[in-house]
Formats: sequence, structure tokens, C-alpha cells
Amino acid sequence: MVRFVSRKFGCLLACALALALLPSTAQGARPAGPAPTVRVSGHTLVLDTPAYSVSVPTVGELSLTTAGSGRTVLATGPAALRFRSGGSWQHATTLTGWRWRDGVLTLTAGTTLAGARIEARLTPAADRYRLDWDVRGATADRLGLTYALASAGHWYGHGEASTPAGGPFTDQPWPLDSGQVVDREFGPASYRMVDPFWYTQRATGLYVDTDEPMEVSLNSGGDGLGRFTVRSGGTYRATVFVEDTPRDVYRAYVGLVGRPRQSDASDEQYARPLWNTWAQFYTHVDQEKVLDYANGLHANGLDGHTVQLDDKWESEYGNLTFDRAAYPDPRAMSDRIHDLGFDFGLWVTLWINLDSTRYRYAADHDYLLHDAADPSRPCTVTWWNGTAGIIDLANPAARAWYRGNLRTLMDAYRVDGLKFDTRFFDDRCAPRAGHTRTDYQRLGAELADAYDLQGAGIRVHWSRTAHEAGFVTRQIDKGTGWDSLRAAVSQNLALSTIGYPFVATDMIGGSAGRPAPTKEVLVRWAQAAAYMPVMYASTSPVGTVDVTTGRKVAYDAQTVRLYRRAITRHERLAPYLRTQVRRTLQTGDPIVRPLFFDFPQDPAAYTVSDAWMLGPAVLAAPNLTGAGSRDVHLPPGTWYDVVRGTTVQGPVTLRAYATPLDVTPVFVLRGADGASQALDALR
Repeated sequence: MVRFVSRKFGCLLACALALALLPSTAQGARPAGPAPTVRVSGHTLVLDTPAYSVSVPTVGELSLTTAGSGRTVLATGPAALRFRSGGSWQHATTLTGWRWRDGVLTLTAGTTLAGARIEARLTPAADRYRLDWDVRGATADRLGLTYALASAGHWYGHGEASTPAGGPFTDQPWPLDSGQVVDREFGPASYRMVDPFWYTQRATGLYVDTDEPMEVSLNSGGDGLGRFTVRSGGTYRATVFVEDTPRDVYRAYVGLVGRPRQSDASDEQYARPLWNTWAQFYTHVDQEKVLDYANGLHANGLDGHTVQLDDKWESEYGNLTFDRAAYPDPRAMSDRIHDLGFDFGLWVTLWINLDSTRYRYAADHDYLLHDAADPSRPCTVTWWNGTAGIIDLANPAARAWYRGNLRTLMDAYRVDGLKFDTRFFDDRCAPRAGHTRTDYQRLGAELADAYDLQGAGIRVHWSRTAHEAGFVTRQIDKGTGWDSLRAAVSQNLALSTIGYPFVATDMIGGSAGRPAPTKEVLVRWAQAAAYMPVMYASTSPVGTVDVTTGRKVAYDAQTVRLYRRAITRHERLAPYLRTQVRRTLQTGDPIVRPLFFDFPQDPAAYTVSDAWMLGPAVLAAPNLTGAGSRDVHLPPGTWYDVVRGTTVQGPVTLRAYATPLDVTPVFVLRGADGASQALDALR
């Protein structure tokens, strides 16, 4: 497979963190100016820099108010610095002292716990400041920051959001404060794609630098607060960015944690869909069904680069051997798929079920993670396919054993690539001595990076390696209704703007064991995916099976025709997409991005959740509902309406834009980089 950039490059996270506070000259960052100063004004202590100030009251409860351009851009909320000690929550009270020395402002404050105090250190730089703080005089097991969300306008970032309304499977609020986010298992071992980074409408950002799990809530119960709690009593380490635009905040963040040094997908994988069997069959799959699936796609002109066999091909989970009752001749199956013009791929996991014949071997050779509560025995975890142990990637012998088994499998059955699933670590397990949770994200990324991931990408996060590897990022499973389609779109906006720019929605039409998608949902999802970097497909528009009833679902000829048209549109965009991939490798900028990244002075752009920019020239606004029309907001500029063949001057909101099932609104910004290339593809 052709890669965009060589893999022969690496950099340590520690290097970036050590340099994080030096004046940056990267794109979007401010140059260094006069040195920061500290002054007292009335009852307020003020840290001044050329670009922003941080104010701390000398009377009343401790708080931090960041101001820039003559207004507040971020402010803490009540119980701003909070901690848990002895099972009870406490917080900082009044400032008791301060010191400005060697470019660091040190604050001390009393707390609601007798004998305990807080020491906080603010270290300013041109476009950010570090906020580090500790509890002194008491033992804490939780530390948290609280912010007033409204102080910074709307909030974004986070990644796949857990919400009371069904997120991340059927709900992803955009902006985050428009809904409620409550995630008590937010951390490096989460299966959800998350990073401890949030950014705001007023061009501030928060990055919490930790390897520990967190508890995060935004607007929980409609309280208007953001609470960012680390499940540890050690030093709370955070960076607050203060920039001119949200896009500048994003650039500052990826400058800190790393931007892609390559794209893991090939040109062909950007241009043509991947067909995966999961939503088509789930675990009710066998060799005959796979071949019928591939033959049906081929016969109906439904293009693609790979047919990937998902879950339920193994004799036992973790064995990496075919179930010969269901797959009597897997090599012949692979050969037929290749004859049809597809590559062949397999779903794999590092989780070995206890009833697998390879489990005992792995346990006896110390190839499995150990239990956190009892390190003398292997860790066992319950997942959707049973109870399993997890291969310990920090053990070189275990890693070599697993890779050897993969190579034997791939060579025997002409397997071109792999879809890695499940997590590389679980919080019920203990990291190997000398390793952290984040190390397992790095080790998982390094393992997967040696294989063709076939455009299915991988779900790895929270480490510099994950950012630099340039994996396609596939979303967590969605439902099959309109709400899930909308969540898939806003979730791509979230993922691509926390440093994972090569995004795909969940399988077109959704999955998650729900009833088969209706014709309308399937077609609209394909139309939306045509304007994403990668098309990740499963449900065949020829027909599928409703997993909830076992009944066959037949789609009509129009379904096939419109799905095929979406594939063709995506293929025609491939040259433009390749340009965007290379631009991302140069700048780190996301390909799919919210309208306000390109138009920060347009107030209406900050709440648009159902349209996006695909690079600098294309605005996609597919219909994500069952209605026959939609409103389309166009930011400032001269836009070419591809559907109507007219020119529209923005800013303007086009009301009730007609969208019958064969219409997908899309616009090209005249004069933007790549506009001519996009017009050639779309006209």
C-alpha cells in the first residue's frame, strides 16, 4: 500500500511537553512580546501579558478570570479548584499569599478542609499559560477544575461524548453546551475516542495533561458548568490556550501533542469505499453469505477497494483460526473476493476468551495483562463476546507471539489487511511495571501501524503516537435512525478538531444491532459520507437482513442507483481529497471542520451542526432528516451552488432549500484554495 509519508520518523511526547511553554512560531501562534508582569489593582491580583490577563481576587473565594481583547474569554465557576479527601469534596477558599518569581506566579489559598491548603502555579507564555496545582496538608484522591461555560461562549472538543440522551451512539451535542455531557470513565483506556482537550467560541482552550482516568461533565443537569476532574491526588497539570480564533487554539494544541506525520490510508482507500460485513450480518455470517455479499456488490456496480470480514469468523475468540464449520474453505473465499477486484480483510482483537484453546498458553507464558487488584493472576474482562484476558503489549515476547500468529493467518489465507477492535488496555488491569495507561495507547498504535488497516482505521487516542500515526478514525457504533446519522456528522466535527483529521462515520446506515436502516436513512447516510475523507460501508443497498427480526430487507433500484451515485461523487472528489490530505500533513488542520474554523467572525457558524467544510473550498449540507427541505447557512463569500448552478453571496441562510431524495446541497467557495479542483469534480 502506498503511504503519503515515510514511517521512519518519531518524536517523544516528553520533548513536546518540555517545549510547550516556549514562545511558538508555528502557524497560528503569537510571537513573543514584552515580558509578563504582575500587579495588584484594588482587591484583584492581575497577571498581565501582551495578549491576555489572568485576574485573581484577593478577597472572597479563589477564582481565575482570563481576559483578552477587552473582554472575559474564560472564567472559573464556583468551587473552582476542588478536591476529594477522606471521601468528602472540598475546595479552595480565599487567597492567602502570592509570589512572582522567575516567570511563575505562585498562589496559596485556604480550603474548606481544616489544615489543608492549595498551592497553584501559573506559568505564562505568549499564547497560553500552564496551571499546575496541588493540595498541601491533606491527602486527596480527586482533583478538579470547574469553569463557567458561558464565560467562553460555546464549547467544543472532547471527542465522542457520553450523554443522558444516548451519546455517543445516538447523540453528540454540537456545541457541547447545547446538550449535557457526563462521562465518569473518560481516560486513556476508554473505548470512546476522547482526548482531554476542549476549546471555545472565544478562542480559549483547555488541555489537561494526565495519564489518569478523568470524570468530565459539561452542563450536567443544565447547570452551565464544566467540571474536569482527575482521579488522582497528584499535581493537576493543565494548559490554558488564549488565541485569536478557535482554529488557532486547535493549531496550538496539535503543536503540543503532535500532528500527523503520515496518512495511514492509501489513495485508493480515500477514493473508494470499504465494505465490512458487520452491519450486514453481525455474527450471523458464514462463507456462503460473505461470497453472496461480495458478488452482489460487484454485480450492481457498487465499487469498493476491500471486502472485510468482521466478527464471528474465529473458531474461538482469540484463537486466530477459522471456524471450519462456517468457513469450509477460507482460502477459496479469499481468492474469489480477490477475483472480483476487492482486497480481503479480517477483524481481529487482542482479547482471548477464557474458553479459547490459546488462552491457557498465553496465561502460562505471562503474555496477558495482570489484574489490578491481584497482580498474581491474569486480568479478566467481560465484553460483548464473553470473558477474556488481554495480551500485554508491554511484554515484548507477548507482542512477538501475537504478531507471529497474525502473520501465519495472513499468509495462509491471503489476508491483505486487518481491522483491530476492542481496547489495548482496560482499567481493571494493571500496567506492566514501568508503563502507564497512555503507553498502551502508544503500543497499540505501533502494533497497528505495521499493517494495512484498509480504511477502517483504528480507535486509538490520548497519546502522541496516536496523533502522529495518521490513522483513519472510525466512530463508535451508531444506531440506524436519523438521530444516529446526525450524531455521526457532529461526532466527526468533534473528532477531527481534537487532532484526528482522517475521519469516517460509523458504517453507512449505522449498526449497533438495531433494525435495518430505512431506504431514506441509508441513502442520506451515503450522501453525507461522500463528503467525508473515507466512505466506510456495510449495509448493502441491494438488500440486507434485519437483525432484530431475522427477516430479509430488500431495497429498490432507486436505493442502489443513489448509493452508487454517492460513491461516484466521492470518487470524483478523490483528487481534491488527496490535496487536503497533503495539506493536513503540512499544517495539521482537519479536513472535515466546522464552518467557524474558516469563518470565525460569522456568529451563525458556531451553532451549525448539520453542515461542514470539506477543506477550504467545499461546504457540504446534506439532508440529515426525513424532511423534504432544509435550511442552509452560507458564511461570508461568493458561493457556487452545485445543485442549482447559481452563484450566491454570503452571509445568507437559504430557507427551505428543497432536498428530494436525489438532491444533496453542496457549495464551492469561489477563490478558495482548491476551488477549481472541487468544481471540476462536482459540476
